[in-house]
Amino acid sequence: MKLWLLRHAQVLLTPGLCYGSSDVTADVSLTREAARAMAPLLPAGTPVRVSGLLRAQQLAGALQGERPDLQAARIDTRLNEMDFGHWELKPWEHIPRSAFDEWMADFAHHRFGGAESTQQLLYRVAAALADLRPSPSNDVLWITHAGVIRAARHIVESGSPHIRDASQWPKEAPEPGGWTSLAL
Repeated sequence: MKLWLLRHAQVLLTPGLCYGSSDVTADVSLTREAARAMAPLLPAGTPVRVSGLLRAQQLAGALQGERPDLQAARIDTRLNEMDFGHWELKPWEHIPRSAFDEWMADFAHHRFGGAESTQQLLYRVAAALADLRPSPSNDVLWITHAGVIRAARHIVESGSPHIRDASQWPKEAPEPGGWTSLAL
């Protein structure tokens, strides 16, 4: 089974803001561009799961316009980006170094911004992975976010939803509007 992981397009925010679970919109033209780039890659009838956040749903709608033969996108909030709590919509440069140090000291369980820990993100992504069912094409598409893509990669590559420290966290994620895939 192949899991396609498509990241939403560039958001319409000032660069440098922390926007994890904030429900912000993406650039319409870049969203269409990402949909056009992804459209030829997917087999007919591919199931589509999409984050509950607007920027991902915009891309699901644009992709459906390009490929009406794909299954209708189903919202799965387990594919939402990590919630950074009170750091949401704050400039990364204004977040105190001590906040990052606390997170790195307990990367798995510290709730950066007071809302969600990396381990909680991993558990919800693992639950979404466990619910995957092969489709007739043997492909599934998730339209999601960088944190979810990294979490899925960690779980598949390590064979576990558990993480000890930041050194285990995948460094790479597609740029906004980009994609990757995992063999399951």
